[in-house]
Amino acid sequence: MLRKKIEREEKAFILDFLKNGYPTDMRPLHQKTAIAQAIGLNKFTLLEVVPKKDEFLQPLEEVYIGEGKRDKIHHIIGRLPPSKLTNTARLELDDAVNTLIDTKEEEFLNFFNKAGPINMRMHQLELLPGIGKRHTEEILKEREESDFVSFADITERVKLVPNPKNVILKRILVELNNEDKHKIFTA
Repeated sequence: MLRKKIEREEKAFILDFLKNGYPTDMRPLHQKTAIAQAIGLNKFTLLEVVPKKDEFLQPLEEVYIGEGKRDKIHHIIGRLPPSKLTNTARLELDDAVNTLIDTKEEEFLNFFNKAGPINMRMHQLELLPGIGKRHTEEILKEREESDFVSFADITERVKLVPNPKNVILKRILVELNNEDKHKIFTA
């Protein structure tokens, strides 16, 4: 039986740092461990990590979480369900994802340039919030002429299309909250 290789995150942005662990942890202070909530830079995986002793992490700080020697992270506890995000982590999530969209614009443009149908009735582009059949047809027509080279290019060439960056942000948040069975951008 062939096993699908799980793509692991190498780096992450810190969303929240809890020096004394979760407030709901009723253990004595000397037994508590610092915890950080993070989002992976590659597949937007929400993670719970334990920083090294005496390490103080800042929101939106980039940390290495891959194999081998880690500077600031001791170990990864595992995936974090969105419902367990702290209020601070929820507030930082939009900024973290926005930053990642900026750094990975080419990958997202590639999606607009290469996305295909899911089935006979639905196209991948229609999974994006605010993109319906009419916008999908316009995007497909425009990309036949030439690939999109920036988000501004999409906005300029496809009339009345919502801001592509905001559309992608909303889609990633939908996927992180497991509000749709289809996954385009997240693990």
